[in-house]
Amino acid sequence: MNIAELVTTRRTTKAFDPARKIAPETFAQIETLLRYSPSSTNSQPWHFVIASDEAGKALIAKACGDTFAFNDAKVRNASHVIAFCTRATIDESYLATLLDQETTDGRLGDDTARANQHKGRARFVNMHRFERRDAQHWMEKQTYLALGTLLLGAAALGVDACPIEGFDNVTLDDVLGLRDKGYTSSVLVALGYSSADDFNAKLPKSRLPAETIFTRL
Repeated sequence: MNIAELVTTRRTTKAFDPARKIAPETFAQIETLLRYSPSSTNSQPWHFVIASDEAGKALIAKACGDTFAFNDAKVRNASHVIAFCTRATIDESYLATLLDQETTDGRLGDDTARANQHKGRARFVNMHRFERRDAQHWMEKQTYLALGTLLLGAAALGVDACPIEGFDNVTLDDVLGLRDKGYTSSVLVALGYSSADDFNAKLPKSRLPAETIFTRL
């Protein structure tokens, strides 16, 4: 696999072919990409709502409304749509859940390792909660790491994708019942296969030159 070729040839899909669906075994790999995405201190402050049938996609499309109507067809015609959601808070109960999972998975060999892991993670969580007061922003950064993992992974799987921030997050939070579950919506990703109407597939990619964006020390 030539990873540089992947990033230079993938496109943000502007129109999906509604007749083409992602195979279950392929989408299972996409779910694995999301589950194993990196996050600061392994905090994993995310949840992913997946819509693959017409009813589910129509529910998410309610968040497009009038203001973001240009994204409605992307949501409805995609094979799958994923709502990336971020935790509203990391509390002591969730920190304990993370520790228990790491213990079960064999990452923490004894009580000392468990205590050290908790101390280190709680330090960063509390720094963002109380000192920097940017906990929500910090957690959402981790969610966007998962977004990047997905976009590159989808390209490797031959799946087209369109990340979407153009939606009403208040509406989406409401229709998905996210607030009651302790989450808020951050970004959508529509996945599937480009249609013949996808103008962006025919355009050359445009990026700033290397000498503009890199400083070599």
